[in-house]
Amino acid sequence: MKDRIEEILRHAANDTVEVIVVTDGERILGLGDQGAGGMGIPIGKLSIYSSVGGIDPANTLPILLDVGTNDPERIADPIYLGWRHERITGQDYDDFIEAFVAAVDKVFPGVLLQWEDFAQAHAAPLLERYRDRLCTFNDDIQGTAAVALGTLMAAANVAGSTLAQQRIVVFGAGSAGCGIAEQIVRGMMREGLDEATARRNVHMIDRVGLLHDGMTGLLPIQSRLLQPRDKVMAWSSDGNAVSFADTVANLHPTALISVSGQPRQFTEEIVRSMASHVERPIIFPLSNPTSRVEAVPGDLVNWTDGRALIATGSPFAPIVRGDGATQFIAQSNNAYIFPGMGLGVLAAGARRVTDEMFMAAAEELARHSPALADPAAALLPPVAELKPISRKIALAVARAAVAEGVAPQNDDETLARLIDQRSWEPRYRPYRRVR
Repeated sequence: MKDRIEEILRHAANDTVEVIVVTDGERILGLGDQGAGGMGIPIGKLSIYSSVGGIDPANTLPILLDVGTNDPERIADPIYLGWRHERITGQDYDDFIEAFVAAVDKVFPGVLLQWEDFAQAHAAPLLERYRDRLCTFNDDIQGTAAVALGTLMAAANVAGSTLAQQRIVVFGAGSAGCGIAEQIVRGMMREGLDEATARRNVHMIDRVGLLHDGMTGLLPIQSRLLQPRDKVMAWSSDGNAVSFADTVANLHPTALISVSGQPRQFTEEIVRSMASHVERPIIFPLSNPTSRVEAVPGDLVNWTDGRALIATGSPFAPIVRGDGATQFIAQSNNAYIFPGMGLGVLAAGARRVTDEMFMAAAEELARHSPALADPAAALLPPVAELKPISRKIALAVARAAVAEGVAPQNDDETLARLIDQRSWEPRYRPYRRVR
C-alpha cells in the first residue's frame, strides 16, 4: 500500500487532524515485537493527549505502519490481523517511511507527529532525518529524557545539591538511555559547566560494560557519550572491561538511572556500595513493565536505610520504612511531558519541536516536585495532578517555542489565553429513561 498512503490518510474521519502518534510495533514496552498488535500504543497515547493535555480527540489520529513482524508466534497465529511476513529492512523500509512522511505532510500540513516504540536501529535515525522537515519528536528518546531530567533535577534539589554536581551512571545505552544522557549534558551546561566537563560526569553502561573511546563498533548515538579509556580502564577488575560494579565502586556515583529492560541489575552489593559514599543516593530504575524493573523500591529503601531518592518507570505502592515512616515512590512516566508538549506546540503554533522546548518542559516539571516542600513526599506530583501540571508545561513549552523562533511572537498572557482556548473538556450529556 506504499503508493496509496495519501489516499488512505484522506479516509480519516476528520480533515482537522492536529496530532498523530505512529508506531511500527517493533519495540512495545517490555513486550518486544508485536507487529500490528502494537496499534494499542498510539491509541493509548492519544487518549492521554486528550484526557491530560486537553487535545480534542476528534483532531487526533493513531497510525500503525505494518511492515511485518519477526515474531514467529504472530505469523503463525490464525487470528493475527497483520501482514504475515518478516519485517522489511534497509532501503525498502526507508522508502516506505519516506512515502508515509510525504503523505502526512501533504494531507495534514503542520500536524504534530509523534514517533512511538520504534526499535533502536530506527528510532534515532528517523528523528534526525525528519525533525527539521516536520513538527515531530520521538517520545521514547525525547519524552523519556525530559521526564527523567525533570525528576533528576528535583532529586538533586532535595539532596541539597545541583544537577551540575552529579556523577551519573546510565545503565542501558540504547536510544532511550542515550537520549537521557544527552538531555542531562544539556542541563548541566545550562548550570554553567562546559560541554567536556558535563560529558565526563555521565557514564554509559551497555552489554560490553562502561563505554569508552577505545571501543569500536558502537552506535552513532553512543559516540559522543564515551569516557576516556586511559581514565577508566584502571577501574576494571579483570583487565578486559569495566563492569557496572567496577564503575560504581570507583566512580562513587550520586545517581543511577536505568532504562535497560534487564531485571534485578541494581543488586544489593552495588546499591550498598553506592550508598556508602553518598548521603542521598538518587536511584531511578525506569524500565517497565514491573517484571523488567532493575530493582524494586522496597529493596532500595532497605539497602540505603531509607536515604535513597527513588523514581520508577512502573507504578509502585508507597513503602513503609523500618522507622514507621511512609516513603512515596514517584513514577517517572512520559505522561508528565508529552501531553503538555502537544498542547504547548498547538497553542503556540510551533512549526518545529526543539531540544530547548523539552528542556523547558523538564525544568517546569522539576519546579513542581512535592518533595521540595515535604521530604516525605514523592519526587513528582501525583497522577491526579497531571492535567494542571500539563497546562503549566504547555505554557513553558510555548514560551520556549517563541524564544527559539519556531512560533509566532506572543507574550505570556496571550500564550496562556491560547492554551485555555485549546483545552478540550469532555462533557457528557445526561441520559434519562423515558417510559
